Amino acid sequence: MSDRLQAAQAALNAGRRDEAIEHLLAAVAEDPARNAQVYRVLTANLYGAGRFEEGAAIGAQGARRHPKDYDLLNTYGVLLRKAKRQAEAVPILEAAIKLNPKNAAAQQNLGNVLLDLREGARAEAMFSKLVRIDPRNAEYQRQMGRALHQQARIEPALTRFRTAISLKKDNVDAWLDMVGALNEEFRTAEAEAALDKALAANPGDQRLLEGRALMYRRSGQMRRAEQFLTELLPANPDAAWLHCQIGLLVADWDREKANAHLRRAVELEPDRLDYAVALVESLERTRLGDEGGHIEEAYQLALTLLPRKGEFGDAATKIMTEVFVRVADYHSMDAVGDFKTLGRGWASTGRHTALLKQLARVQSDEDRLELIEQHRIWGRDVEKGAARRPIKRPPPRAGNGKIRLGFMSSDLRQHPVGYFAMPLFDHVDNERFEVFVYSYNLGKEDAAQQYITSRIAGYRWWPDISVGEAAEKIAADQLDILIELGGSTHMNKLEVMAYRPAPVQASWLGYPHSAGLDTIDYLVCDPYNVPERPELLVEKPLLLPKSWIALGARFFSNAIEIREELPQDRNGFVTYGTANNPHKYTSELLRAWARVVKATPNSRFAFIRPEGGSASFRANIEREFAHEGVGADRLVWHVVRGAHLPLYNEVDITLDTFPLTGGTTTTETLWMGVPVVSLVGAAFFERLSYSILNNAGLGDLCATSLDEFQAISLKLAADTERRRAIRRTIRDTLRMSPLGQTEQFAKDFYDMVHRALTERR
Repeated sequence: MSDRLQAAQAALNAGRRDEAIEHLLAAVAEDPARNAQVYRVLTANLYGAGRFEEGAAIGAQGARRHPKDYDLLNTYGVLLRKAKRQAEAVPILEAAIKLNPKNAAAQQNLGNVLLDLREGARAEAMFSKLVRIDPRNAEYQRQMGRALHQQARIEPALTRFRTAISLKKDNVDAWLDMVGALNEEFRTAEAEAALDKALAANPGDQRLLEGRALMYRRSGQMRRAEQFLTELLPANPDAAWLHCQIGLLVADWDREKANAHLRRAVELEPDRLDYAVALVESLERTRLGDEGGHIEEAYQLALTLLPRKGEFGDAATKIMTEVFVRVADYHSMDAVGDFKTLGRGWASTGRHTALLKQLARVQSDEDRLELIEQHRIWGRDVEKGAARRPIKRPPPRAGNGKIRLGFMSSDLRQHPVGYFAMPLFDHVDNERFEVFVYSYNLGKEDAAQQYITSRIAGYRWWPDISVGEAAEKIAADQLDILIELGGSTHMNKLEVMAYRPAPVQASWLGYPHSAGLDTIDYLVCDPYNVPERPELLVEKPLLLPKSWIALGARFFSNAIEIREELPQDRNGFVTYGTANNPHKYTSELLRAWARVVKATPNSRFAFIRPEGGSASFRANIEREFAHEGVGADRLVWHVVRGAHLPLYNEVDITLDTFPLTGGTTTTETLWMGVPVVSLVGAAFFERLSYSILNNAGLGDLCATSLDEFQAISLKLAADTERRRAIRRTIRDTLRMSPLGQTEQFAKDFYDMVHRALTERR
């Protein structure tokens, strides 16, 4: 035995694993032709140390040298799984099984990998063999249940989970799998009863208590979940899991309290990745106090977690990507994962909200079609679940001749969605329609919500309700058509649409892409933003004749004045700018903006964003502009949230984002007298500003190439008289345009709905 191997053995005997690993790595580096035992010991210890990528690399090296060593191949396959390289693990574990078909270890590991890959049928075949060999193995029974669950064979899956529990009462994983399956099927009473039995068999088990809190949350019983967790706290003040669960729960209505609990969870268990990731998410979403400081803290914490990216699940990749996008750190964002892998991972695990951040990353037609598929992946899974859980439907109603029209959105309040939808409630077509609204808003009622309530047949406000219950209650109103306005955005239950609670369904306004559900028949568009090709929508376009939005009169008022002179007149230079959200930024976009600034002598670029309070956001933006030769002294930071409209008086020209263009921001910009230059693409989300600008009579400010984008910007910068004219006349122009003719817009909208229903009969 070599000195290196002797030293490794001595270190292992003394329990010094890290030292042993270093000796073994050196031994293999000195002589790659080491025997299989050396590779077996090294890979096993790398696995034990959580060094999965290193272990997989050594496993690959060992497997090339010793392709017929069962134990080495089995460990290599497990390391690949832990490194999130499941597809590569499959052939390695299959090779191990061929070498020793009677050894169950590699078969079980392959079954687990297939479950990771959501290949339920193949996993079932693997675990069926293992169950036949050892029917009293509780873990085999549980994994068989998981394989059946993946195939939506719910009752057989539940039978397997119950069998696993009968064999081993303390199999908490089996209890949780059973509760999870029941909860997904909205069999809440059964799930709660199962948890009662599980806790009786395993009193005080942390994971089961967490499971109860999660069950309440998933079934929409937020206040009950809060009460349950709060009652546990006095007896468990240092339980990190409890602080984490409370933080996750209350974040929607008490962010400050959420942050305090999540900080405590991280303090108590600093090595728990999920606790740290939860704190990152909550800090990034904190709008209270020093928002830039919260963003900076979230980002710095995220950077410390990035070396552990091999441990990230889909929840972690979503949160980390959101933070890195927020501060324009595209290098770190790319390190988390690529467009296709991340998007499909999020879609297949039900994380539709994450797909919004994908829109800005589209770079080609292939990406556009891939994005459609990612939404469809999510949609197919949700529709399968809804098909398994049919809702009760009332008998056909005796009609009164009126169309029952429902709008589903938690944002029909003082919110941009509410601003744009308000003309429909100002000018309700009561002769032909009965209008209903469905909201799941967790906040308090505001003046806009009260006004809408006073104008319609029914405002259904259900802050604590499950998806299935909501679908059933909406169906009870016997609508003719339901239009959702929120997509997967915060507090909107898009999954309701999968149950088809109304015979005709559509999307409008809140989400700038197809939702991905075949049960949504239409997407409301106009002649400008309708995609160039039908394959870029899942739904059929439902066309308004002029504009798909109008400016609600009470929200776009003269309360904030446009200063008469140009900012250039005061400053002596042109100021470009944006108030668009950084989730619409990319490196390519920032550099395109920088080239415009560089080509305009002595010009500046202003960011009207709360992120400007983050030092890292500023540094990352400065780096992108510097790449095009624009110094930091030419960037201006207006750190503000909410009260940003007056700051448009400091901007001469707004440069739009692309490929995801502005919507609310474009209308606000124009209302404040600032022209917008936009780049038009093929998909719906690339044409939002195109619609607004054309309806405002400013279609010539839309470009179809980056060169044209720059040329239009420079021409506009030189045309001070036109910009002065825009400032003087824009509000009157907008009021007279399709964007401002709210009564006509409402008539067009109700006519469109009436026509769509009539044509389907």
